[in-house]
Amino acid sequence: MPKVKKIPQRQCVGCRTMRDKRELLRVVRTPEGEIMLDATGKKSGRGAYVCPDPTCLQKARKSRALSRALETEIPDEVYAALSAQMAREV
Repeated sequence: MPKVKKIPQRQCVGCRTMRDKRELLRVVRTPEGEIMLDATGKKSGRGAYVCPDPTCLQKARKSRALSRALETEIPDEVYAALSAQMAREV
């Protein structure tokens, strides 16, 4: 019987749906306190995931879900960078 590789699932902080980890964008707060996008998904620090959909990002921003998940305030530059990355992927 062949082994089936388990695909990790994560929840979007905007729409709260479970999706494959690779389908989501990861935002990480590094141990130094810097907020950045994590393209590799392997940077150390506290991470949160958002769907690559502008409406999910708007929901996360309005409800402050991303700030709660990362336990810090999120600067406008991070939201702008997330929006720009979403625009590039679509």
